[in-house]
Amino acid sequence: MFVTPEIIAEIEKQYGKPEERSARFEMSVRHFANLKSSQKNGRSHDVTLFIRKDDKFVVIAKHFYPPGLYRPPSGGINPGEGFVDGAKREAKEETGCDVELVRYLMRVSVEFFCGAEAVDWTSHVFLADYISGVIKPLDTVEIREIALAGIDKFLYFKELLLASDSGGMHYRAYLHDEILKIL
Repeated sequence: MFVTPEIIAEIEKQYGKPEERSARFEMSVRHFANLKSSQKNGRSHDVTLFIRKDDKFVVIAKHFYPPGLYRPPSGGINPGEGFVDGAKREAKEETGCDVELVRYLMRVSVEFFCGAEAVDWTSHVFLADYISGVIKPLDTVEIREIALAGIDKFLYFKELLLASDSGGMHYRAYLHDEILKIL
């Protein structure tokens, strides 16, 4: 684990104490294997960024998403990388945007499980402001396209996420719901 309690305490000092949630989501064998493959160097977290640009949010679509499905960008902090630097790097890679973190909105402790196996995961959700940059993915292997979406579109995205057979997508729908309560 390289997002330590000390790092979290520093982030909370800088960006405020987040609302805390916990959840459990079942995953298929295939999706659970994908999750486990993302745990390089013991990674068990993501940073999800709700990036404001004017009155909309920057959202991404991965290559396997159906048309019309978008979600906020997210990614992991690398070992030895500063938390804020890692969040900004992820924003840049996935959206082309330079951002400024504004507020630590929510921390979710989630258990993803498949049969008797489980992975404990933490999502750190931040509000960020767009500062500059061309809104275009730099990481085109992972990201298919980017859009700007009003908060009202997140209900539609939630429907598409829930229509999937993926526990990870159902988790993203849960995040949308919980963040809408805060925003």
